[in-house]
Amino acid sequence: MTLEKLDIGADKSLLLVDDDEPFLRRLARAMEKRGFDVEVAGSVVAGKAISTARPAAYAVIDLRLGDGNGLDVVEVLRAKRPDSRIVVLTGYGAIATAVAAVKMGATDYLSKPADANDITNALLASGDDLPPPPDNPMSADRVRWEHIQRVYELCDRNVSETARRLNMHRRTLQRILAKRSPK
Repeated sequence: MTLEKLDIGADKSLLLVDDDEPFLRRLARAMEKRGFDVEVAGSVVAGKAISTARPAAYAVIDLRLGDGNGLDVVEVLRAKRPDSRIVVLTGYGAIATAVAAVKMGATDYLSKPADANDITNALLASGDDLPPPPDNPMSADRVRWEHIQRVYELCDRNVSETARRLNMHRRTLQRILAKRSPK
């Protein structure tokens, strides 16, 4: 898709919820160029308030926000506007969270980094369209790192408990956690 305005129907309202301020500003500008009427929120509380007052036809919601879980915003928006198309974004792509997002009412789930074209395609895709395979799939090292990070978060950042659940030595896990994420 190009940057020209798209035919997105009569209601062009789009809610963007993300606590990464630079990403939120960039995405808002890109989506406005595509013809959406964008409203932004940087927290779960703000996202729920906007969803209650002015439920949007489209939404892009980050899963992990500073004050809670983005799925709470999905739930409120879905209750107020059942026909809205919701895309959930996350930096921690995992099957369990994707399933939870879809069960809560999200129409699609994308891993970060996702660009405006990916998000627009997900928002405007018809229900029968299958997404194309990714141009840059995650490496095996990246998938392993993502899994370790997810378990670490589920264990409330407890290294010993995470190492036990992953069946690895605690010091090995500490070395992995101290490194940057692989590409």
